[in-house]
Amino acid sequence: MIKTFRSTVWFGVLPLFVALASQNSANPAFGVWRRISETPIISPRGKGWESAGTFNPAVIERDGKIVMLYRAQDGKGTSRLGFAESSDGIRFTRRAEPVFVPTEEYEKEGGVEDPRLVKFDDIYYLTYTGYNKKDAQLCLATSKDLMRWERKGVILAAYKGGWNVRWTKSGAIVPQKIGRKYWMYFLGTSADNKDQAGLAYSTDLIHWMEATNAPVLPVRPGQFDSRVAEPGPAPIVTERGIVLIYNGADDNLVYRTGVAIFDLKDPRRLISRSDAPVFAPEKQWEKVGQVPNVVFVEGMMRRGDRYLLYYGGADKYIGVAEVSIMH
Repeated sequence: MIKTFRSTVWFGVLPLFVALASQNSANPAFGVWRRISETPIISPRGKGWESAGTFNPAVIERDGKIVMLYRAQDGKGTSRLGFAESSDGIRFTRRAEPVFVPTEEYEKEGGVEDPRLVKFDDIYYLTYTGYNKKDAQLCLATSKDLMRWERKGVILAAYKGGWNVRWTKSGAIVPQKIGRKYWMYFLGTSADNKDQAGLAYSTDLIHWMEATNAPVLPVRPGQFDSRVAEPGPAPIVTERGIVLIYNGADDNLVYRTGVAIFDLKDPRRLISRSDAPVFAPEKQWEKVGQVPNVVFVEGMMRRGDRYLLYYGGADKYIGVAEVSIMH
């Protein structure tokens, strides 16, 4: 039986995530997700490749700094990935030109979207959505410096899955091997037009196969994730489970954030998930933009006794929140 987070908090390594997901806001000991900046930390600029939107960022650490790859849209709706760097996690310096641009047929006109980052040994792995204005498909590229990328192609093709019969997106790779395999939570669309999280596995990080014949994080009628349950950043692996931050949308397509925990020995098994969202659109720039009422967490970075969480606001801006780690 899947437990909700209203049950006893047993998750010792990251109790705050569990406590937050209980949504017992009357008890301040649990803490809350707090916006570090009341305004966007990155916004559209100029008249070119990042003029219409800068949103949905991935982050990773390199040489003591936080590197961000973010989705940038031009006025025609084509997406590229921009590069920004920060020492404090709040003030970022952007490169003038994108570091990843659409070149392949499966990316043309629509672009490269919604990055996630993870590192194994000395190689960075970038999962992203390739979109050609017709199909969206989950793709992979690798790099040793986060600027020069080698494409590995589409890793989960659209229309060719088991339960996921349409597009594929949002590859959140678990940052360590489990049971001699690599695992990745991803977004697929089921036959009833619901966008739900599935699971794939690989032995080499390049070739991936679906691990189940049904979603591992399904949508829930009548709840904040009734229409979409989409993986966020790379999960956190702990002794007690795999913690996945995910983005849920209701039937009105209001996007809020949830937390799910999967079995460490069997990443297919969902142990518990949020009864209610832990983060939701509140600021004007999270409610008004290219897509209204969206907070979409895609980047996460530990800094001392807290996590920094980077998110897209209304598909136009980038914000940052923090949550402390309770001991």
